[in-house]
Amino acid sequence: MRFVIQVVSESDVKIDGRIKGSIGRGLMVLVGIGREDNEAIADRMVNKLLGLRIFPDENGKTNRSLSDVNGELLMISQFTLYADCKKGNRPSFTEAGAPDEAKRLYEYIVECCRKRVPRVDTGEFGAEMQVSLVNEGPFTIILDSDDIF
Repeated sequence: MRFVIQVVSESDVKIDGRIKGSIGRGLMVLVGIGREDNEAIADRMVNKLLGLRIFPDENGKTNRSLSDVNGELLMISQFTLYADCKKGNRPSFTEAGAPDEAKRLYEYIVECCRKRVPRVDTGEFGAEMQVSLVNEGPFTIILDSDDIF
């Protein structure tokens, strides 16, 4: 499982020109589901995501979590996080999760977050989306379950 996490002052996602989800201060998270992923991995990834102390404190040190700053979440599914570019010029996506299982796990992740974060907006799994954001810092972190567990 892969999360690309960006600290934002605002972010939104549009589908067919209409805003599907939007947040103010918080995290915009691109969510990639791999073939071997399951609920146990999702639980650990959500715990790590929500526990990250990546917001500045009064001294400018990254010392506050999403809940410490009353932040919001925008969760966007993105299978292209599993692009394999080792051979040729056209990426392979064989390591991405099968669509039905990936959608189920993505929805599971969103529900886990909604139990702990007051505002969680989303895009739409499998849709063509336009994502806008103002990345603060810029501050971007990549969490890969293969690297952290």
